[in-house]
Amino acid sequence: MGNRTPLYEQHVLAGAKMVDFGGWDMPLHYGSQIDEHLAVRADCGLFDVSHMTVVDVRGDDAEAYLQKLLANDVGRLRDKPAGKGLYSCMLNDIGGVIDDLITYRNGGNDYRVIVNAATREKDLGWMLSQAEGFTVDVVPAENYIMLAVQGPTAMRKLVPLLPNGLQDEAAELEPFQSCSQDELFVARTGYTGEDGFELVASIPVGLELWARLLAAEVRPCGLGARDTLRLEAGLNLYGQDMDETTTPLDSGLGWTVAWEPASREFTGRVALEAQKAAGVQHKFAGLLLQGRGIMRHGQKVVTPEGDGEITSGTFSPTLEQTIALARIPAAAENNIQVEIRNKLIDAEIVKPVFVRNGQIKVDL
Repeated sequence: MGNRTPLYEQHVLAGAKMVDFGGWDMPLHYGSQIDEHLAVRADCGLFDVSHMTVVDVRGDDAEAYLQKLLANDVGRLRDKPAGKGLYSCMLNDIGGVIDDLITYRNGGNDYRVIVNAATREKDLGWMLSQAEGFTVDVVPAENYIMLAVQGPTAMRKLVPLLPNGLQDEAAELEPFQSCSQDELFVARTGYTGEDGFELVASIPVGLELWARLLAAEVRPCGLGARDTLRLEAGLNLYGQDMDETTTPLDSGLGWTVAWEPASREFTGRVALEAQKAAGVQHKFAGLLLQGRGIMRHGQKVVTPEGDGEITSGTFSPTLEQTIALARIPAAAENNIQVEIRNKLIDAEIVKPVFVRNGQIKVDL
C-alpha cells in the first residue's frame, strides 16, 4: 500500500481506478480517461493533487535564499502585488534540473513553494542544505488537501463555492496570482493548458470543497487525463522531459532562466553560462507522427543531423493524432523519423505547444 491523500476514500467511492504514482495511490481515471480529458477542454474538471509538496519559506533572508536557489529571479516579485507567483527550475551545480516549481510571494519575507510529488524528499533535502548561512525557515506544510479545478468554466463554477471573503479576490485573479484566507490558498494556475485554479486547503475545508464541486457537476479527473492535457499544452513533466542530467537550455525552459542581474549567483549559473557560450547542442521540439503508431518516452528520433529521443508521447484526444515532445539535435529541421517497434515512421517538427485554451495551435 502506498501513501494516500485525504481524498482516497472519495476516489474509491467514485469508482476510480487506483494506481501507484511515485509511491502514492492515485486515481488514473474514473471510467474514461478520454471523456475526462475532453471535459476539461470543453467545461471543467477536478483533480486531486494533494500528493504534491507545499513548502513555506520565511525569514529575513527568504528572498536572498530563493535568488540563490532558483534559476529564475524571485526579486521580480518584490514590486508586484502580494500573491504573485513565478515558475522556475531549481538546479544542481552542473545546471541539471532538480525540479521545476512555482514560488508565490505572500508578502514581506513570506513565500510559498509548490514542488512535485515524486521529488519530495530530494527537493526538501536540497532546499535545507542550500539554506545554510541564510536566516530562513524552510517548512514543509502538513495535513492539507490540494485541488486543481481546470477548464473554461472553472471561474464560474468555483468562485461561488469559496468563502464570501475570498470570492471577489479570486474572481479578480490574473494568471499566476494567488489570494488566501485562513485555511484556504487559491492560485490561478494549472497544468492543463486551460484556465483554472489550484487550491491548498485544510483537510476539512478541502473535503467540503471536493463534495461541493462534484455537486456542481465538475467532473473528477485522474492522472491519465492530466498527462494528456499537459502534453497537448506542451508542458514539461519532471523525470521525462527534464531531470538532473539535462539543463533548462536543452529542455525548452531557457525562458525560465533570469540572466539579469548579472551579479546574481544562482546555483548552476556557471554551468549554464558555459553551455550557452559553447552553443546548445539540442533543442526541444514538438512532433506530429505522419503514420500509424504511438510515440512514447524513450523512443529514438532519427534525423540527418544525428539521433534524438522522445521525452513524452501520447495519442492526443483533441487532435486525434499522435503527438510528442522530443529532444533532438539543434540543427535538425525535418526529414525525421521515429523508431516504433523496429520501424521508422515519418514525423513532422512543430512548435512544442499543440493545444492551449481549447485552441489547436498546429497545422494538421
